[in-house]
Parts: sequence; C-alpha cells; structure tokens
Amino acid sequence: MQFSEIVGQHAVKQHLIQSVLENRVSHAQLFLSPEGSGGLPLALAYAQFISCQNRLPDDSCGECSSCRKYKKLIHPDLHFSYPFFAKHKDDTSLSFIEEWREAFLSNPYLSLDEWRSQVEAENKQANINIAECHQIIKKLSMKQFEAEYKVLIMWLPEYLDKAGNTLLKLIEEPPHKTLFLLVAQNQDQILNTILSRTQLVKVQRLSDKDITEYLVEKKGFSEEQAARIAYLSEGNLQTALTLSAEEGNNNFGVFSDWLRMCFSNKGMQVIDFAENAARFGRENQKNLLKYGIKLLRESMMVLSGAEHLVHLPGNEKEFVVNFSATLTMAKAESIINELEKAHYHIERNANPKILFLDVSLQFIKILKFNTLPLVGGTQHIYN
Repeated sequence: MQFSEIVGQHAVKQHLIQSVLENRVSHAQLFLSPEGSGGLPLALAYAQFISCQNRLPDDSCGECSSCRKYKKLIHPDLHFSYPFFAKHKDDTSLSFIEEWREAFLSNPYLSLDEWRSQVEAENKQANINIAECHQIIKKLSMKQFEAEYKVLIMWLPEYLDKAGNTLLKLIEEPPHKTLFLLVAQNQDQILNTILSRTQLVKVQRLSDKDITEYLVEKKGFSEEQAARIAYLSEGNLQTALTLSAEEGNNNFGVFSDWLRMCFSNKGMQVIDFAENAARFGRENQKNLLKYGIKLLRESMMVLSGAEHLVHLPGNEKEFVVNFSATLTMAKAESIINELEKAHYHIERNANPKILFLDVSLQFIKILKFNTLPLVGGTQHIYN
C-alpha cells in the first residue's frame, strides 16, 4: 500500500512522511480514525514507507522486494492483529490470516460488519483475546528477518478489553526497532493504560470533495452522481462504496412506491410488497432500509427549512420535497426509528416477510392515521 493509493488525508500523509525523513518515528502510535476515513491503509502505507529499500521523497517505491511483499501482506516483519470471532479458546488472528488478507486486499477501508461477513461469524462476538496477546508477545520477541523494523498493525484495539494489559510492558519497552501502529475508531473504548503509552495521530473524516473525486476517477461516476453519494456517505468511503454499488439498483423506486402504498393504505399491495421484499436477499434488504433512512433524513432537512442543502438528483429531490409536505418532524423521526429497528432485526436473521409486513403496518399508522408509536416503542417479534 502506497500513500498515493489512499484517498485524501494529505496533511496526515505529509506528517507521517516527515516523521520518517527526520528520524522521529515513535515506537507506539495510535491512529484515531473514523470508520471509512483510511486509518488502516494509512498505517500500512506508513509501515511500507519505513521498510522500503528505495524510498522516494514522498512515498515508497512500490517495486523493491520489501514493497512487493507489503503489497501482498506477506512481509515476514509485518504482523497484524484484529478482532476475530473465536471458535476455540486458543484461536488467534493467525487462525484467520488468509481471510484477513483477502478482505483487506479487496477493500482496505473495510468495516467490522464487512469483516464479520467475510469470516461468516454468525452471532459470535468480536474479540482480541488473551491468546492473541500472548501470540503478539511471542512474535515480537523474535529478531527482524529482513527489514529494519518489525511492525505490528492492530486494527480496532477497542476490542482488547482487559487482556490488553498483558501488552503494556511490551508497548512501553519494546524490543529494538519494533513499531506498534494501533488503528482505532473510538478513543473512549480504549484502555487508558494503552492510550497513555501511545502517540496520537488524528485522522479526520474524508471531505465530500475527496470522495467525489475518487468516485469520478476510479469508479467512473458522473460528477452529479459522485457528489450525491459523497454527501450521503458523510465522510465514510466504505459507505460511499456501498452506495455506489446500489446505483444499479432501484432503491428509490422501490422505497418511494412503498411509502405511497402505505400512505394510501393499499392493503393487498402492502402484502404483495412484503412477500416480494422477502425475496430480495438480506444485503439488498439492508441496503433498501439504509437508503430509506437517508431519504427520510433529507426530508427532515426540507422540514427544517434547509431545502437548499438537499443534495439529490432531480427525481429524488422532487419526491423528497413533495413527500415532506405530508410529514411532520415527529412522523419523520418515527419512520426512521422503524427503519432502524428493521435493519437491526434483518442483521439478526429475522423473518423478512413478517418484518416488512409489520413495518408497513407501522408506516400506515403513522402516515395514514397520524398515530405515532408510544415513547419507548413496543416490542416486535419477527421470528
């Protein structure tokens, strides 16, 4: 991974490059990076730059033996640690290294949900366990094989829990030329004992401009399409990639028709819709619900008098403006709440036919009969 392959983050790249050129490489660094902003690829590009045998002024060469191994994630002095879904108490990250390489190489901006899908984790909890900590200590106690530095990149140290205290001495007094790069999303969930031993590198969310340029140049979208996706992605490139994959889908048509039939209380059409939606497949169902949430949030922008800030293509914006005339803020919030609950249950393998029928009935209550759910809501069972 080279710095040139990473979207945006020019200030952080320059800071990291200068730290190497000026020989100011801190042995333990925490990349605090919102999801989808590039903390993980930045950490890898930094490690590759440090290990490059023919380093350029502003990037690794990408061609030397070290860079070629880094590109495939097989350099003997590069180690990874990440949350995994243990099937046995002795499992470590090495038990999932092939899946990890495949997931990262296909998408360096991957989210935990995408990683979960990659390893078919079902309902297992993500964790970095004590066995993994002992494995890290063992790996880093060895001498370097080829490079000047041994590098450990730990993704999401938030999942260390108290097992992380096992690593404190190693982080504070590491073996010579050992580099810890921790990539986190939530500083509040990291052990304070680890935070105090690391140098903070703040990675900002990506700008809409950076994401727009990436989608135009790398994915072939028009400027208008890319700008709309960038706006909806809120600085998260992973979200932008998911939304860009939906461009070929008709989520707008499906969702707008769903709202219209609920507003008109067309019972048989609603039942047919629930049966059809049950056949979409889980990922398409989740994407439809997420799209609906974003569309309703745009409606709330219109209701709050900020129509000029709505970044949608003509037909979608026209629908949002017209539909908003039938809404209140309370109704919009209630619909969003129903969509978020539905998304939660779809992720947990709810019966989709029952779920979409139930959500439709909630929509009818809200849109047709102006009946809002009770505060706190009622319990829905979709099994």
